[in-house]
Amino acid sequence: MLLVLYTVSAASLLLDLLVERHVEHPFESMSGFYPLYGFVGCVTLVLAARLLRRLIIRPEDYYSRRDLPQHPDNAQEERAS
Repeated sequence: MLLVLYTVSAASLLLDLLVERHVEHPFESMSGFYPLYGFVGCVTLVLAARLLRRLIIRPEDYYSRRDLPQHPDNAQEERAS
């Protein structure tokens, strides 16, 4: 499976060098611009996700803590036992 990935990547790179592109901006004509753009985009998404995780993460025992209000069904079960 990895061989297929390498083959497709090599063919894509070869076609990038051979096919004439009609670009709107000068930096698009740079060889390897689109792979670089995709890589930077993926890295940016991963770093943004790591930052967001720190903002919204909850403690491991968040849903089992006693100081939270009990659901009515759970409160009745505890009184019955």
